[in-house]
Amino acid sequence: MPANILNLPSYTVTALQENDHDYHVDAVTTGNLLSCPHCDSANLVGFGRREQMVKDLPMHGKRVGLYVDTKRFKCRSCTKTFYEKLPAVDEKRLMTSRLVEWVGKQAIKRTFASIAEEVGVTEGTVRSVFSDYVNELENTVRFETPRWMGIDEIHLIKPRGVISNIDNNTIVELLPNRNKETVIRYLSQLEGRDRIHYVAMDMWAPYRDAVELVLPQARIVIDKFHVVKMANEAMERIRKSFRESLAPKQRRGLMHDRFVLLKRESELSDSEVLKLSGWLNNYPELGVAYKLKEDFFKIYDARSRHEALARYESWEKSITHEVRDAFADLIRAWRNWQPYILNYFDHPVTNAYTESLNNLIRVMNRLGRGYSFEALRAKVLFAEGAFKKQIIRPKFERRRQDDSRFVGYAMMTSFQPEPQETEINYGVDISTLVEMIEGGHI
Repeated sequence: MPANILNLPSYTVTALQENDHDYHVDAVTTGNLLSCPHCDSANLVGFGRREQMVKDLPMHGKRVGLYVDTKRFKCRSCTKTFYEKLPAVDEKRLMTSRLVEWVGKQAIKRTFASIAEEVGVTEGTVRSVFSDYVNELENTVRFETPRWMGIDEIHLIKPRGVISNIDNNTIVELLPNRNKETVIRYLSQLEGRDRIHYVAMDMWAPYRDAVELVLPQARIVIDKFHVVKMANEAMERIRKSFRESLAPKQRRGLMHDRFVLLKRESELSDSEVLKLSGWLNNYPELGVAYKLKEDFFKIYDARSRHEALARYESWEKSITHEVRDAFADLIRAWRNWQPYILNYFDHPVTNAYTESLNNLIRVMNRLGRGYSFEALRAKVLFAEGAFKKQIIRPKFERRRQDDSRFVGYAMMTSFQPEPQETEINYGVDISTLVEMIEGGHI
């Protein structure tokens, strides 16, 4: 009799065939059926048999098929017929339970097509297993509700809402869209939402409306990055409009030097300072726009909201008629969102992960080809090894004896359970996730 290479105690191998690609294993179950599943009677009689092919974990680089000689029974009490239940086999599909678990884990970091090829099933089967695995993870994996929450978006096929833990630079949820109803639904179901103190976001009204409705205790802070970015965008509009009046050689030079114009003056190298001075001295309109851009950035050097507001008002008065149209969007945004923008100067909360999120957007665009949003969300939120966790050890305390001197130490300790460690999961670390995707681990 062949050796039991399956390592499944519930089966006995009766025959084994091997070729270049597959193992074909004949087996029978080792246990005996004790009762009828319909009426629980033990008065059973054999009523035929059939062969069932069950997929199992690949071995030695080869696909494995388990051919089980399955018995059929008839119950003499209720007269119903049934086949014996195969042990260690998934209830929904003819695959061993261990294969289903393996496929689910592998699908987080590999393509569905590669898994299907390795196991010998269809890609649709892998998708189905993956969906069940993700549903199970949804019920077991719990991320800590952030005290400082960030709401942003990432473009995966279309804009998707990203919920982050600013304190820990992690992602805790990807929403299917950034609509107000979707954000309200997520926040309403969030456990411990009363612990959220601040919410950093961009100037997207549905985010603000949802937070004010569901999290009235939270202070909304418009992310600094999204405000100062508009000053750079104004500078870029002026550069592009000004470029049309230049000779071809000058136009090419201005195109290549665009990053110099967008850089902060304090960050310029000596060669970049020389390039910038050439453009600003020869073309005063560019000089005016660059100074306005730099002065707007300096608003965020203010130490209080009153100082910031005074700096902004002075900045707006200094805008010349020639460049005012280019800065119109920034002026309008400040006026519409002023209280929330100024909140930053009382509570300097910002989505410091923005640069990491931009890197994630770049690599996700490559990863996302051919995947649904649900699959991409699962690959991001449940990537093994990307969680940022903390183990909280119980406080060290002296164990005091009971007041009664007649209670022995052994008796006392038997009624005092040992304190347990607590694991806190803050979500998916963005930098780690980017490294895993770039390294081909997802």
